[in-house]
Amino acid sequence: MSSEILSVLEYMEKEKGISREDMISAIITAIKNAASRGVNAGQELKIEIDPKHGGLAAWAILKVVDSVSDPKLEIHVEKAQTLKPGAQVGDIIEREMDPSFLGRIAAQTARQAIMQRIRQFEKERIYDDYKDLIGDVVSGIVRRRERGDLFIDLGKAEAVLPHREQVPGEDYSPGERIRCLLLAIEASNRGPELILSRASNRFVRRLFELEVTEITDGTVKIEAFAREPGYRTKVAVTSMDSKVDPVGACVGARGARVKSIVRELGGEKIDIIRYHADPHDMILEALKPAIPRNVRMDEASHRISIEVSEDDLAIAIGRKGQNARLTSRLIGWKVDIGKIQSGEIGLEGKVKIAIKGLNQIPGIDDDTAQRLVAMGLISPEAFIGVESGDLVEGGFSIEEATAVLDKVNAFNQSQKISS
Repeated sequence: MSSEILSVLEYMEKEKGISREDMISAIITAIKNAASRGVNAGQELKIEIDPKHGGLAAWAILKVVDSVSDPKLEIHVEKAQTLKPGAQVGDIIEREMDPSFLGRIAAQTARQAIMQRIRQFEKERIYDDYKDLIGDVVSGIVRRRERGDLFIDLGKAEAVLPHREQVPGEDYSPGERIRCLLLAIEASNRGPELILSRASNRFVRRLFELEVTEITDGTVKIEAFAREPGYRTKVAVTSMDSKVDPVGACVGARGARVKSIVRELGGEKIDIIRYHADPHDMILEALKPAIPRNVRMDEASHRISIEVSEDDLAIAIGRKGQNARLTSRLIGWKVDIGKIQSGEIGLEGKVKIAIKGLNQIPGIDDDTAQRLVAMGLISPEAFIGVESGDLVEGGFSIEEATAVLDKVNAFNQSQKISS
């Protein structure tokens, strides 16, 4: 028995980092609880374990009486005096007992309770080990996938990369190494659960902090950030030192720094621009290489309307309006992008023409048409490849988005049939 206990103590101390004192306390408590439910039920016990040799000693705690009614709790005064000379009625004495008397059932129950206590120790240690790493990048090995979630072995603990925090298009197999942001530690029925993320903006921001020393030392500062995971990220930076180019510092020599981040993100495009406090200057910078013209700013509604040439229109809006959305998030203003019209037709005229074009779709009213045009959807043909999620990004509810797409698709289908 002592060799078994000693081996448990040594293993837990070396492999699990649990001190002998904590394990001894847990084992004693477990044995007492197990014994109280076995053949020794109702008996008060004192148990000690030698931390050096693992020796187990046990005593029954008995009250000295002149008439015994419960042998498990009491001992006759004459018998007590043989164990402790001078014992008198009312004294409490300890009678040593063979630990094997605790019973086989008690030992088995104690073993289960000990393992439960060990798991509790491990959970507490996981929280202590990782609580200071929240918001930092960690590395691990993919172990398995369950219902879309990836389980990652971080070495000391297992973490989960939920499906919602994964980047669209990325696929990892068991055995592959992966880097993620430690997003949070959540309480669950199984104890603390380490939640990872690769889709969070903070993941890319932290990668920049790790890769760009000027950000780490405070010379360069990330002022604004916008991201669509797996597709594109826009970062606006400024410099605290006039001699340091913030964009050049982030890009690195021959693009080495930003290329390292792009590789980590599986090819996600990254636009690094110089930050301007003035939204007017900011949108000129954010939409490069497109050249915005006729910029109009509405301070009250925080809306900016611009026009670009026909050649720049696709660049400014981006695939499915992606560039326009990211620019809007980056500067914190709603952005309306239109094409420069020849003659006297300006942005307002262009918007009216687009709205009129959408009004030909049955069920699309002026207000809905105006909201669609603001997203760059200026004709029924522009909806090719657009999904409900794209409209939700533009401010539509999921019900509105579904209804609009149904009406547009029905209209486009009718046009094909009539032609």
